Amino acid sequence: MAQQEASDAQPRMPGAILFVCGMNAIRSPMAEAIARKLLPSGTYLASAGVRPGERDPFVDVVLEEIGLSLGKRQPQMLEDLEDDFFDLVITLAPEAHHAALELTRSSAVEVVYWPMPDPTVITGTRDQIVSAYRELRDRLEKRIMEHLLRPGTRQSHPD
Repeated sequence: MAQQEASDAQPRMPGAILFVCGMNAIRSPMAEAIARKLLPSGTYLASAGVRPGERDPFVDVVLEEIGLSLGKRQPQMLEDLEDDFFDLVITLAPEAHHAALELTRSSAVEVVYWPMPDPTVITGTRDQIVSAYRELRDRLEKRIMEHLLRPGTRQSHPD
């Protein structure tokens, strides 16, 4: 009986998740694309930044390596979101966390901070730079799998 109660107490899967970073150019769109692949298809996913940004071509390179694409998607700011009702806001950079806390202070939205490295600070060869983006991608995927997936909720995609 106690085991049944423990499983009933498990938090439910958020129905709407927003990923936020500085410019919605690297961390948050990457997280959104990975979450779209892993989470159930009924989960509403979006990403945004706190300031304007430009699309980063290295994001396309490392997402393509795992069969994902941003398509024609361009960076957007929090103000650009069509829907602003989320069960969970995941922030990936300090400035994004502060903005999300300010934005949600009068609503019952859970805001979680997942500090993620900024791969643009890496200098060196193209391979070294791409490697930093891969590390970020893999870290995001691991965090999403560990914290957002419930047993039996993985989305199945044909290869």
